Amino acid sequence: MPTYQFEAMDATGEEIKDVIDAATEEEAQTTIRQMGYFVTKIAVKKGAGSTASAVSGKRKRPFAIGGGGSKALTTFTRQLSILQDAGLPILRSLKILEEQSKPGKLKNSLMDVCDEIEAGSTLSEAMSKSPKMFNRLYVNMIKAGEAGGALELILQRLADFMERSQSIKRKVKGAMIYPCVIICVAVSILTFIMISIVPVFREMFTEFELVLPAVTELLIAISDNVVQYWYLIPAFPLAILLGVKLLRKFRHGRMGWDMFIIRIPVVGPLVEKNIMARTTRTLGTLVASGVPILEGLNITKETAGNGVFERMYGKVTESIREGETIAKPMKENSRLGFHPMAIVVWAAAGASPALPILFLPGMLQMGGMIGGVLALIAVMWSLMKIQTRVVDDLVVNMVDVGEETGELDTMLYKVADNYDEEVRVMTDGLMALLEPIMIVFLGGAVGFIVVSLFMPLVDMITQLSG
Repeated sequence: MPTYQFEAMDATGEEIKDVIDAATEEEAQTTIRQMGYFVTKIAVKKGAGSTASAVSGKRKRPFAIGGGGSKALTTFTRQLSILQDAGLPILRSLKILEEQSKPGKLKNSLMDVCDEIEAGSTLSEAMSKSPKMFNRLYVNMIKAGEAGGALELILQRLADFMERSQSIKRKVKGAMIYPCVIICVAVSILTFIMISIVPVFREMFTEFELVLPAVTELLIAISDNVVQYWYLIPAFPLAILLGVKLLRKFRHGRMGWDMFIIRIPVVGPLVEKNIMARTTRTLGTLVASGVPILEGLNITKETAGNGVFERMYGKVTESIREGETIAKPMKENSRLGFHPMAIVVWAAAGASPALPILFLPGMLQMGGMIGGVLALIAVMWSLMKIQTRVVDDLVVNMVDVGEETGELDTMLYKVADNYDEEVRVMTDGLMALLEPIMIVFLGGAVGFIVVSLFMPLVDMITQLSG
């Protein structure tokens, strides 16, 4: 007969830890309730027999590709919080959710967690052994909930946090889908015109021996280059994507790119505010859940996703170890600063608009000069932003007030809510701004093609009429 180790609360709220022998977990729970206790956690006692039986009875894990995204994890967390609030034992709740889960990474991880708990591990210990599904933020919050005896409350906070993060992420991604689709369609149509339509008109103009205007000559030159170097159109964005990924593999390269990305006009402030909202909400959730402040700052640093913010939270952690508060080092270490790799990225990004000019006949020297001037302007812009801060005075003041009043988590939530609203407003404004820009770009490109082709046609019709 297996031995169950349980934790329970008596009628006065005092915590009870003991063991009991029973044939099944349900029978053990019934016996404990008859003793007048309320079960909070129960598991098979660790031992050679229980571990061996757990290993020998380990279920086969199916092959999994998907089913482990943040959306599935958010849904699981919300369902687990509801089951815990209803008073179900943690192992039974996990088995219910594991049976309901679709085949995938989450289902396999839940099977591993159930096996670990049956072998005597706590929930946080079991989840820590599946780091690809349950990150440090998740595991530490579960651990804090177990230590404080408020696991259902922690799960509710964790579910709320993940749902808010998912909402903002969907908002930002949805805003980027529209311009990406429009740009891809526009580039495809213009490429088709350059490859299939313009050469037909060029042959017709050659047969009639027309003297072509300068704009038509330019259009034909562009068409010839597109026909000859068409493979560069898809290769160029792929090369940029691959280059950025390789650059971010190195510490200095990643810092330079992150400094560049948060200072791009229009897009940079949106990225900066999104990161600020996510990190303050993460830290607020951890503080409210009882996670130690140093551990919370380390977890927040890992979830920042930007080298500038990671550096800032790292400096704040070092200052707190020396006895300082959060607000002062946050203000002092939030300046962008100088980084040589950021200058290189700004120069390359500034010169990139001049690349198409290099492919025009006789424009190699002119294209190089234009690229150099644009690169210099971009570098000067970056140097002007060295002293700017990624943390506003509003954030510093609210954090300072939160530390003085003991309501740090509440203030961090308010900061996150404020930045979430700003991200929403900026996203809507960016969408409203992109539509007329796309219309003007497409109208200008089509107008240039139409004018370039119809000017020789008018001359040709005039000659035929004469």
